[in-house]
Amino acid sequence: MFMRRLGMAWVWLVYAFLYLPILVVIVYSFNASKYSTAWSGFTLDWYAKLLANTPLVDAALNSLSVATLSATLATLLGSLAAMCLHRYRFPGRKVLHSSIYVLTVSPDIVMGISLLIFFIALRMELGFVTLLIAHTTLGLPFVTVTVLARLAEFDEHLVEAARDLGASEAAAYRHIILPLTLPAVAAGWLLSFTLSMDDVLISFFVTGPSFEVLPLKIYSMVRLGVKPDINALSAVMFGVTIVLVLLAQALTNMRRK
Repeated sequence: MFMRRLGMAWVWLVYAFLYLPILVVIVYSFNASKYSTAWSGFTLDWYAKLLANTPLVDAALNSLSVATLSATLATLLGSLAAMCLHRYRFPGRKVLHSSIYVLTVSPDIVMGISLLIFFIALRMELGFVTLLIAHTTLGLPFVTVTVLARLAEFDEHLVEAARDLGASEAAAYRHIILPLTLPAVAAGWLLSFTLSMDDVLISFFVTGPSFEVLPLKIYSMVRLGVKPDINALSAVMFGVTIVLVLLAQALTNMRRK
């Protein structure tokens, strides 16, 4: 009993360590004081000023567009790569399989510099396209690893039974493989989306002056101190994250029923 209570206390301590700083930011987004950390009253002015901050809103929309497109491309390419690595045998398969895991632990600064050199060699103008390619490259190995983990538990006899009943390769994938791997595919998309929205280092190297994204915009703003509208933006982003997680959990529960 004592060990159980000790374990529960440790769990709550870990959750407090993770979430208390976020809750502090959310609380201070309603603080009427602009510069002081002392509470001076409740206000929604910072949310109104956030909506009126056109450069910050534009940067947020740029980040959302890049994150959505890059996550979709990474999920499509990563799922196909995972399927090929799992089902087919070809020369260089083991090297390719190992290199996917290397990319997941590769430092962002190495990837950022290498992509910058690559784009310069191709004489590509830095901006939306280069950032999209970079973030797709960033998310692709994570999607591949996530889907591969799900395919490792997949029963290949289901596909063989479908093929024996006359289903084509495409039909077997659409009606059997895809529905069973859909949670992993969705998880890979969410992970890629989060990585893109959160990335600073790679974005710093591959985005140009004409296309500004939210992480770099926030980084340039907080160098002079954290302003209340940044707290409001953080609260909004955290709220959107909670909604997405709850929606994903609801969809998962519906599929189970």
